[in-house]
Amino acid sequence: MSTAVSPLLAAGLSLSLLAAAQIDRTPRLIWNASASVPVGLYVVRASNPPSLGNLVAVRLPKDLSSGMVERGYVSADTLLLKRIAAVSGMTVCRDGLDIAIGGTVVAQAVSADQQGRPLPSWTGCLTLASDEVFLLLAGVADSLDGRYFGPLSADTILGRAIPLWTFGGAEDA
Repeated sequence: MSTAVSPLLAAGLSLSLLAAAQIDRTPRLIWNASASVPVGLYVVRASNPPSLGNLVAVRLPKDLSSGMVERGYVSADTLLLKRIAAVSGMTVCRDGLDIAIGGTVVAQAVSADQQGRPLPSWTGCLTLASDEVFLLLAGVADSLDGRYFGPLSADTILGRAIPLWTFGGAEDA
C-alpha cells in the first residue's frame, strides 16, 4: 500500500506546486534597459499600499501601452520603472507643459517626441482617489510618465523596484 501512496502523494504535491506557481505571475527580477533610471537588474517586491517616493515596476493598461508600442517607445511586455510622486488625496495638475503637485511645479512635459510626433497630454487638476497614483521621474526630462498619461490605478503597480546591480542612467532613481 505504501508504494501506491508515494506516487500519488508525489503527484499531488507536484500539482499543488504547479498551481501555486501560476497564481502569482509577478516578475521577481527584471532588467531595466531604459536610461530613465539606472540600467541594470532590479528585484520587484510587493508593496501595498504603494508609498510616496517608491520606485515601482508598472505594467501600463492596454489602452495606454498599445499606442506606445505602436510608436516603438516600448515593447508589448515591457515593465516601466517609475517613482510614485503623488498618492491618494494629493492634487496633480497639468497646465500647458507644467506639471504641478500640491501647487508646486515639479516637472515639464514636452509637446512632441524626438521624431516630431505629438505626445499624449491631459489638462487640468485632479485630486487622486484612494486607488490612484501619479508616477513621475521629475529629474528626467524625457521620461514617459504621468506628465503624458496622468494618474494611474494603483493596480498597475507590480511592486517596489529595488536595484540589485546597476550602472549609468538618470540621477532621479
